[in-house]
Amino acid sequence: MFIGLDLGTSGLKGIVIDDNQRVLAEAVAPLAVQRLHDGWSEQDPADWIAAAQQVMDGLRDQVDLSAVQGIGLSGHMHGATLLDSNDAVLRPCILWNDTRAAREAAVLDDNPDFRRLTGNIVFPGFTAPKLAWVRNHEPDLFACVAKVLLPKDYLRLWLTGEHVAEMSDAAGTSWLDVGARDWSDDLLAATGLDRDAMPRLVEGSQVSGTLRPGLAAEWGMTAVPVAGGGGDNAASAVGVGVVQPGQAFVSLGTSGVLFAASDSYQPDAASAVHTFCHALPDTWHQMGVILAAGDAINWWAGVAGTKASELTANLGDLRAPGGALFLPYLGGERTPHNDAAVRGQLMHLDHATDRDAITRAVLEGVTHAFRDSYDALTGTGTQIDRLIGVGGGTRSDYWVQAIATALGLPVEIPVAGDFGGAFGAARLGLMAATGAGLEAVATTPQIARVVEPVVALQDDFAAAHARYRAAYGAVTGSGALPPA
Repeated sequence: MFIGLDLGTSGLKGIVIDDNQRVLAEAVAPLAVQRLHDGWSEQDPADWIAAAQQVMDGLRDQVDLSAVQGIGLSGHMHGATLLDSNDAVLRPCILWNDTRAAREAAVLDDNPDFRRLTGNIVFPGFTAPKLAWVRNHEPDLFACVAKVLLPKDYLRLWLTGEHVAEMSDAAGTSWLDVGARDWSDDLLAATGLDRDAMPRLVEGSQVSGTLRPGLAAEWGMTAVPVAGGGGDNAASAVGVGVVQPGQAFVSLGTSGVLFAASDSYQPDAASAVHTFCHALPDTWHQMGVILAAGDAINWWAGVAGTKASELTANLGDLRAPGGALFLPYLGGERTPHNDAAVRGQLMHLDHATDRDAITRAVLEGVTHAFRDSYDALTGTGTQIDRLIGVGGGTRSDYWVQAIATALGLPVEIPVAGDFGGAFGAARLGLMAATGAGLEAVATTPQIARVVEPVVALQDDFAAAHARYRAAYGAVTGSGALPPA
């Protein structure tokens, strides 16, 4: 058996699979985010450990873990977990969707070495500008920083006692030379750090360490290897078999991701497309990132005083976008704008705008954001031949069909089951423990249904997307407000 642990923003999930990749057990522990100020987003790493302990105990209660041969890790990217020389946590982790470091990011991005070596814009949510912010605003604390770990790698430290990162997660720090797959001394120096503050690097399918004997005994296991694992999106790609050129997935989770695999490093930082290492050797990927996807419909559900599933359940057949227009920039946006300051907008309301109309507008707004990412990715030459849909939002047929129509691509929905970060992590654990190859492990799951574009509505979605793009220009002062 093999375990996959996925540290998400809202919870930590663990699964156990057998050597036929059947899920035998799963457990989840919730997590909360602290938002002390506008644009801030933090978590206490001690909560991750408590959640992991709860999940592992839950798995142990369901199955005998003595047959486990390996563990893989997945987690939300970019978080700054700061440790002193005794591995004590110095402050709450600054998360991926925290935008306080926008000024520091802009300063670093003005240094051409960052885009040249990382292949990416220095986004405010990346790790390096967060350390620059700490140096500027918490200098006494910064002076105590001995190690900087990404969130899942703090779990690894607890599990193994090792300071290790892997390529896909490290690529989102703005310190990695993404083409060379190694830390850049020059980029580290630009934020007042050096290589000693960084964890050792491995590939996601390699062994990063072994489970500490005390934890192994507690859970009825042996000291099994722990794989490098992957950042949440790279691990999810391994989970759904998106590991070859032309393969892609669209994720409707808290954030939104359009992810395409590549066998070469071909960055285009100016497009705000993320170009990162994949969780597998000699493989890279590109992705467009939307900061609020499921988060947007959950926000509207909270305002409406109901559940998101109830809002989307009775929308009927897909229809052309209406007059109401929603910009889903609740906490800024990455692709294609790299704009931490912009905020969401709900515009062109009238007396006929009811709850369903606003629900459709919210779903359409996120759909338009995916179209932005699609245009950015394909504009770099990335080819998308096959698109798989994952994440909680894919339970809404209306939303999936809107995305299929906007992108002009069928969206394949896997059979019921976990094919996300936890499953991908377990697959990476299997590969690290057994030496099994990519073709044998990272296969595409069985597809339950294919959601086709509504060809008759494609022009309507294209026109609505043009209005959406114009609206961004209007609210940021670079264009006129589009008509309803």
